[in-house]
Amino acid sequence: MLLLPVKVKKCIMLSKNQKRLIASMAQKKQRNLTGLFLAEGKKTVNELLRTGFQPHLIACTEGWSYPNSPTTSITPILISKEELTSASLLKTPQNVLALFKQPKWDIKIDAIKDELTLALDGIQDPGNLGTIIRLADWFGIRHIICSDDTVDWFNPKVVQASMGGMARVKVHYTASLSQFLKDYHNCNQTAVYGAFLEGKNIYSTPLQNTGIIVMGNEGNGIRPETAKQISEKITIPSFPATHITSESLNVGVATAIICAEFRRQADRC
Repeated sequence: MLLLPVKVKKCIMLSKNQKRLIASMAQKKQRNLTGLFLAEGKKTVNELLRTGFQPHLIACTEGWSYPNSPTTSITPILISKEELTSASLLKTPQNVLALFKQPKWDIKIDAIKDELTLALDGIQDPGNLGTIIRLADWFGIRHIICSDDTVDWFNPKVVQASMGGMARVKVHYTASLSQFLKDYHNCNQTAVYGAFLEGKNIYSTPLQNTGIIVMGNEGNGIRPETAKQISEKITIPSFPATHITSESLNVGVATAIICAEFRRQADRC
């Protein structure tokens, strides 16, 4: 990545209003009111800038450079490490934090009919959602469809865990995931896969390179109303099958294994 020298506005301290605004990003209500979200760390901030996310405020310490990006209208504020630490929401702050404008986009079924897409049914843990966004980015999955009670993807912990993946993966929320899946299947006649403990073995089941993969809530799995729209129940078998093992896998780990198998089979076609 090309790093460009950039003029910075030197500042000993952020203003009280700026600190208050940064701190408010921990609350979904304030993120919604302001239309902003917080990103911290060189990798995440640089990826968002490089892919066109619009910054509202950037505060950095010496040593950070503006990436080559289409969004260079904001002058970064140069602050001390101590000042960055006092403003950061992280236990171990890095050398830059930024407030970005929340992107707005619509999801159309036709846009994903020829792709592999993830759907999340009530994921609650920010770390899990961030990890899944990062995994989607790794496996070339461009869209994630979420039930409306899935954790907000602008939550700072989600942003941090995604490690810049949210720069390339679009996350959408729907009031009724089950209705969305029904409309999707009716429109495309494409498989809707769901992760279940009692599903078919993913390693012996032919998997398409298009469709939707539904992952369920950390404790309760996929809801009954969502399960009605699943055309293929799949599972990750434990090994060996005769041994007692853990009750289940973390949803982020399970998503990684399932996505890897979908892509492995696609490469063999």
